[in-house]
Amino acid sequence: MKGKNLLRVVSRVEQSPVVAVASGKGGVGKTWFSITLAHALALQSERVALVDGDLGCANIDVQLGIHPKLDLAAVISGHASLAESVTPVFGGAGEKGGFDVFAGRSGSGSLADLSANATGELAVAAVSLGLIYDRVIFDLAAGVHANLMRLAAAADKQIVVVNDEPTSLTDAYAFIKVLRQRAPDLEPLILVNAAESPDESNHTYRALSEACHRFLDFRPQLLGVVPRDLRVRDAIRAQTSLLQRSPQSYAALAMMKVAAELRSRMAPSNRPAPAPARAAR
Repeated sequence: MKGKNLLRVVSRVEQSPVVAVASGKGGVGKTWFSITLAHALALQSERVALVDGDLGCANIDVQLGIHPKLDLAAVISGHASLAESVTPVFGGAGEKGGFDVFAGRSGSGSLADLSANATGELAVAAVSLGLIYDRVIFDLAAGVHANLMRLAAAADKQIVVVNDEPTSLTDAYAFIKVLRQRAPDLEPLILVNAAESPDESNHTYRALSEACHRFLDFRPQLLGVVPRDLRVRDAIRAQTSLLQRSPQSYAALAMMKVAAELRSRMAPSNRPAPAPARAAR
């Protein structure tokens, strides 16, 4: 089934989860994580949409080696519909292991430059995809500017990707603090990426958790840990998914566990089923 046809069919009464992936700072593997999470969920039989929310420095298309004909910049400007901007990957969301990408455009102007109305339209578009797909993954830009936080707060759940660098932890804390100021009830999940060892990942998570507990009065939960793995860099250089190139690598197996954990926390199958239609009299 082609992605464009898939978008014409609204098959769910209730929207499926929209997951925003953030990092506070760049260079921690956020986009790689978003791509690999989308692929892992697709391999677990979910229909997934991956949305590139980093309009100024979009690189999902680069990491996957795809060449979208249209992108979100065209959608926001009114030159294309959301349906026309779909790029299927590995057969698209109609195939097991395939998913659909809604690409950004590198160099088209940053998300921070958008008006509040345009940002709102982008958020509505991403959320509306939950009517069609089992899961929407929204790869956000790095930072804490107002438009970014609007998109983050519009999601059902936020995943903050961190590594052991001090700047990663401080910027992740800043993101969580600003997010909670905008929406106090939101409790993002933490993903520790490129961990050298279990002890290091525990230290990284505890440091961020303690800061949130001390200053924000809550403890974010740990979604999972992905170990440092040279095959991640190999897959990025080859412009393909790690789960396609090295499915038995340590990082790939860890990502499959992360996807399963996310599904257990907020799986579409856990949503109440639509009420049965009444028989006509």
